[in-house]
Amino acid sequence: MKVALVTGASSGIGEATAQELQKAGYTVYAAARRVRRMEGLAAKGVRVLEMDVTDDGSMTEGVKKIIAETGRIDVLVNNAGYGSYGAVEDVPLDEARYQFEVNVFGLARLVQLVSPHMREAGRGRIINVSSIGGRIYEPLGAWYHSTKFAVEGLSDSLRLELKPFGVDVVVIQPGGIKTEWGGIAVENLEKTSGGGAYAEQVKQLAGFFSQMDRASEPKVIADVIVKAAEARRPRTRYAAGFGARPVLFARRVLSDRAFDALFLGAMRRFA
Repeated sequence: MKVALVTGASSGIGEATAQELQKAGYTVYAAARRVRRMEGLAAKGVRVLEMDVTDDGSMTEGVKKIIAETGRIDVLVNNAGYGSYGAVEDVPLDEARYQFEVNVFGLARLVQLVSPHMREAGRGRIINVSSIGGRIYEPLGAWYHSTKFAVEGLSDSLRLELKPFGVDVVVIQPGGIKTEWGGIAVENLEKTSGGGAYAEQVKQLAGFFSQMDRASEPKVIADVIVKAAEARRPRTRYAAGFGARPVLFARRVLSDRAFDALFLGAMRRFA
């Protein structure tokens, strides 16, 4: 039976992915800081791990545990991440660094820990959950988008490095998904820049985010991740969820100025 490790599995996309991979026949290890929130997964037979992707020791011990118990890791789903918003002028650099620790360096460290086992086996799949935010941009989201642009670039180079060893690297680009992400992003946005020079942009972007009631369920992304895990020859990128494909198409065909105007116009409608 194949073995999968899914990070950020206490809610949203990670939780749904752990469930769907188990249904597909995998032995699934669901990892997150909040173990109590994974009791539902444990009740379904998913193996839960306490893991903090900013703590090297917890990641190292988690991977050791999986190898000791199963002897293999076939699929790594790097899903842990969060969105912290605010004007570049306002966001403390400690918060910016922490967002990189969670969204980029934690992901990279797990790749370092897991890829030797995949290389030795001559097979494996690393699935990095990025975002359409790894291809587009928006005001007040510079640090979040920087992390996702970094995930995209890291994944492309990693794909070439691991290809000779039979290990595939896949990027998932979710659009609007009904998770805790939006609420956390808006909370940080308003706390950081809601009362200063950028208050009007905060109001507009918060209104824009409020349309998440039209977003897709996390299972939409979980199903795509299972597809990427199971495909004989997976695509390098999968975009899915509310608005993902049209937004990425617009970014591809429009100039920077035209995309700026499109996005700012959309924001103003929610002022």
